[in-house]
Parts: sequence; structure tokens; C-alpha cells
Amino acid sequence: MRLTKLSLIAAMLIGSTAFAIENTKVSGDVKLFYGTMDSDVGTYKSVLGGTKPSFFDAEGAYGNAAANLELTTDLTKGVSAGVKGTYITTLGLENNLVDNTWSNAHTISPATGASFASELGGKQLDDAFFMGELWVAGSAFDTTIKVGRQAVDTPLAFTETWGIDQNTFEGAVLINQSIPDTTLVATYLGKHNGSSWDPKSTDLPLAPGTLNDINLGGVQGGAAQAGITSQNGAFNTFGTNGVYVAGLVNNTIKPLTVQAWYYSLQQLADATWFQADLNVGGILAGAQYTSVDVNNATDKDEAFAVMLGYEAKDVVTIKVAYSDVDDKGALGGVANVATTTGQSKLYTEMWWAYGNVSDTGAESFSLTAEATVAGIGLLAGYYVADINPTPAVDTEVTEIAFVASKSFGPLDTSVAIILDNEEDNVANTDNDTNHLQVYLTYNF
Repeated sequence: MRLTKLSLIAAMLIGSTAFAIENTKVSGDVKLFYGTMDSDVGTYKSVLGGTKPSFFDAEGAYGNAAANLELTTDLTKGVSAGVKGTYITTLGLENNLVDNTWSNAHTISPATGASFASELGGKQLDDAFFMGELWVAGSAFDTTIKVGRQAVDTPLAFTETWGIDQNTFEGAVLINQSIPDTTLVATYLGKHNGSSWDPKSTDLPLAPGTLNDINLGGVQGGAAQAGITSQNGAFNTFGTNGVYVAGLVNNTIKPLTVQAWYYSLQQLADATWFQADLNVGGILAGAQYTSVDVNNATDKDEAFAVMLGYEAKDVVTIKVAYSDVDDKGALGGVANVATTTGQSKLYTEMWWAYGNVSDTGAESFSLTAEATVAGIGLLAGYYVADINPTPAVDTEVTEIAFVASKSFGPLDTSVAIILDNEEDNVANTDNDTNHLQVYLTYNF
């Protein structure tokens, strides 16, 4: 679920709980995600003479099933290990109930039976399986180190959890808590399986919230709505020679949490992220600033954001936020550098239409409210991004999201309605795309 937002510290503490396990523990989940859209923007069938997608038509629908199996075990006192495998399938529903997928991990192959894109030569989507996590962790003297494939959550390079699969990293994460109320983080990320474009492949991951045309000139790895992982979850070098990350999180003044992060994307860029969050008597406030300095580039990618809110415990949480990204920059924004979805950690981030509030020249506003009524979690969000990187470009994206969630024992369920509008003020176009989504997750 994209509502889940773990800090790197929390993610590591989850891994650290394995130290208390005296024997092997097996856990996991089975997911079934379905979405359908109504849009006045065409899909690949439109290129071939088809119509624009509408609700519950296969052309406007996307679906996947996935299974995650995770095993953790103690190796010796203070040392543990874990492994997580992910299996992704369409359940053979291509060209039946859905024409698109959530996951980008699929590959396609020739087939004589049901096909994902029969109009393009009778090809089908292949199931995908990959080992997203494979790590060893140890703890001593207020220090924890975790080495191998693992989930990571830092402001500019993180594991995205909103899709049906998740991107992870290969590297080492060291956390020290010797200083009271302070956590120090040192990380090296050498490889990742995020859906960054592989120049050896014609697979170009698609941005969420769009139904792009199939690549008629090559092999497309599925018209993915959530292009988080690479094909078959394959791991490739992160950046040019890996990425170094150093972070500090301090909570000396109890209502206030401050954090500072530095990134060395070797031979590409240096980046910083500063953030402060305050919670006093239910009053919430926050500020963010980030800068990405690309080597040999004239302009930096810079952004700031502020947030103000109020939390009435067990009743409602209301937040209003504003962000601004500089209209000049060499990297194209301040989103997650490990995937192509465009998701960011800015307070204004939209619920579904990622890649807008973090884009170069984006000035954004959001208003959200969350509450629990009769055991049902409710979220309503209103988001606006005015994107103007140069005087010749002016696009406004508006999103309204309604989400209802409820758990029935081990079964988590959610239904989302998303109304997206994009106005191109230069081309004088106005496009609407509406989504209805169902999320089912059985935990074991």
C-alpha cells in the first residue's frame, strides 16, 4: 500500500527484530490488485484503430497477482539472515479482463494461446520471479550492520511500497545509536533492481496513471501502471559506480525530529536533503529542503516544501502542504533516483499521479484528511501541481483521491477512486483520467 511510509530507521528495526527470534520464521503475503480507468487519452489500441478506455473494459483495466515469501533465521547470537522471494503473475487474464499490468517485471514471449498484445503478433506476458532480499545482519555496541539485498528508505533513494512489487538494493547499511537521541547512518548502495532504463533493452517503464502506447518498434515489458522493478527484477549497477549515503536523525528536543542526508552519486551528482518535523499537542509542522548538484551542470535541482496540520488522536488528521521545485535543473526533478515512477518524499506528493510535484518547475499544493469511522480507514486528498520549467511549458495537474481501507483478520482491503485532470496551457488541451482500484492483501 502506498499509504505505508517507513523511515530507513524503522525499516532497519524491522530487520533487527530477527535477533530475538530463536528459530526460523516464515512469513509473507498474497496480493491481488485490480484497477480500471476511464480516460479521454488513448492507449495502444487507439494506434491500431481502437477506442479510448472506459471503466471495466479490458483496454482500460490493469491487474496482477503476486506472492511474497520471507524467511528469517538466527545464525548465532547477534547475527541473523533473511531472504525474500517475489512471484508476479497475470493469472492469464491478458486480453480477457485486463490489457495492462501493475508490475513492470514481466517479459513477453511469442505464444499461440492467450496474449497480452495479440494485435502485435500473438505475444504473451511471462510470469516473473526474483529474490528481492538476501541479507545478513549483525548487532553489537549500539551498532547494527546489514549487508546484502535489502529494502532501504532514504529521502532520495528508497524502496517504493505502493505497487504490487517492490524495488530493493544490494549494499551495506550501518546504523549507530551511541549518541543519545541520535541515529547515524552510513550506506553504500552498489546495485538495485529499480526500473531505471536499461540501454540494452527496449523496455521503457511507464509512469503511473498513464496507459502509454505499446512500443511498436521493439519488445515492451508490459504496459505497467507501477513500473517500479526492472524486468525479472534483475539487479544492475546503481548510478555509475554505486551511491554513498550518510544520514543523521536527531530527536533531542522530543517534539522535534530533524534529519540531514548527503548523497554521492559518483561521477553523476552530489545531493543533500534536510528536514524538520514538529508535533506539539497534535499540531503538526514540517519543512524540507533538497538540492541535487549534477556534475558539470550549470543549474542545480532544488526544492523546498512546508507542511502544517492537526492531529486529533483516533479521530482525524488534516494536513496542508506547499512545495516548489526550481524551474532550472539538470536532473529533471527531485524524485526517487532509484526508479522511473517519479515518486518523491515531498509533503505534497500526490496519491497516484507521481512525477508531477517533484518535476522541474513544479509549484504544488495539497490538502489531505484521514480518519477512521466504524473501523474503516478513510482518506480524502486534493492535490495541484503547476509545472512550468520554462516560459514555453505550462502544465497543471489536479488530482482528487478517495480511499477506504479495512482489515478482516489477515486480509487487508482497500478501494480507491482517483480523479486526475491535466491541462496543457500551451497546447490548449484538457485531459481527464479517472481510476477505480481494488487492493487485496492476505498476510500470513
